Amino acid sequence: MLFLPVILPLAAIVLLLFTYRMKRLQQWISIISMSAITVQAVMIMNRVVLDGPFAAQAGGWPAPFGITFTADLLSAILLLATGVLSLIVTVYSIGFMDDTRKTAGFWILIHGLVTGVNGSFLTGDIFNLYVWFEVMLISSFVLVTLGAERKQLHGAIKYVVLNLIGSVIFLTAIGLMYGQTGTLNMADLALRLRESEHTGLINSSLMLFFIAFGIKAAVFPFYFWLPASYPTPPVAITAFFAGTLTKVGVYVILRFYNLFVVTDLATWQIIVMIVAGVTMVSGVLMAASSYDIRKILSFHIISQIGYMIMGVGIATVLGLAGAIYFIVHNMLSKTATFLAAGLIYKYLGSYDLKALGWIYKDYPLLAFLFLLPALSLAGIPPTPGFFGKFFLIYGGFQAGAWTITIVAILVSIITLFSMVKIWNEAIWKKIPDESAARQKNPLPLTSLWATIVMAGLIIALGLLTGYLSGYFLEAGRQLMDVDLYIRTVLH
Repeated sequence: MLFLPVILPLAAIVLLLFTYRMKRLQQWISIISMSAITVQAVMIMNRVVLDGPFAAQAGGWPAPFGITFTADLLSAILLLATGVLSLIVTVYSIGFMDDTRKTAGFWILIHGLVTGVNGSFLTGDIFNLYVWFEVMLISSFVLVTLGAERKQLHGAIKYVVLNLIGSVIFLTAIGLMYGQTGTLNMADLALRLRESEHTGLINSSLMLFFIAFGIKAAVFPFYFWLPASYPTPPVAITAFFAGTLTKVGVYVILRFYNLFVVTDLATWQIIVMIVAGVTMVSGVLMAASSYDIRKILSFHIISQIGYMIMGVGIATVLGLAGAIYFIVHNMLSKTATFLAAGLIYKYLGSYDLKALGWIYKDYPLLAFLFLLPALSLAGIPPTPGFFGKFFLIYGGFQAGAWTITIVAILVSIITLFSMVKIWNEAIWKKIPDESAARQKNPLPLTSLWATIVMAGLIIALGLLTGYLSGYFLEAGRQLMDVDLYIRTVLH
């Protein structure tokens, strides 16, 4: 069961390679594959809810010697969110992506990305985590440049260089950690770190890990690659990146912080809180000063990552539950805003706010499809974004983290300002005279329906928060229960 989320997309890649000239067949293979991955994620989620965390050992090799895959509630939740998001973006891409990119390997690369993301969520071994990161990043490198437009290549340089530096730092940290402990199995490593006397060397390795994952998650000061590269490919690709890539980096920070930070807890908490706060502020200020929809939304990815890292620093069950809920909400809401932005581009042919207008009058449904996730990102009740921020802010006050909590509230207000700016400029104001004669293009139905479904999921997450909050709290408890993770993998 645990290996299928990786095996299924790999099998789909083989089929797609043999059918690369059959455009319609490739689309159906992709939809069926993503549907199967989502169903498998539901099965894993059901197993974890009923029986608790579980693990599997490849080839029958016992941990810590073999390749371990393991699922607790955190990884199961993110696996399910990734499956749903992947399916929706796949359907959206059918009507949105041009034929040139579809026949140049788009479907294969999307499955490669899903393979790496799912493997990262499920692996119980640090070196295999590095492998899955590379699978994910190689696919994303090609997707960023797919089409070979000048602006894509310019943005890809920063994306590739900084992420390769992150990979080198990651691999260096792995070597140092293995040299000090003799193991890379996460459960075995957590057990040995509690008995280790080399705390200074361990903290050095953990700092390298934090820098590597900070680059992947786009936290301050390592986020420069994201706004340079995310606005350059077609928005369907950007939407997929926004929903998955940075969230994998945050997931690993969550996992490593709770498993491996065993000494100097106060120091680590200060470092994490400072990084979270500066990431929030820098991202939202850059968003407020931009007039390109894709750039505004890309900067907001950075700002929202700060909220997730804030939950790591709070380091309580409520703080971690809030971070996990916020990750899921952001995967849905941020992806939905990019999908809606893509529809606006299809309709009026521009992402520039100054060239847009009057969408609410000409296409009220499109206006609503952007407004709903935008309000959720700003934290307006009763959207899921409000509840995510409420959990984090309440958890911050409860833990006595006053400074970061006040920063989170202020950043939320500025986020609302930038979303209102998009609404006023692109949707509410009268269309500029020089753009009035522009032809309004029909929207592809598959892309429109995919965006409607995503909006429905955002509404459902907000309405069902009272019911679902128990699962997120339990995910936070499991994340903090290191002994449970060790028992699951080693016994």
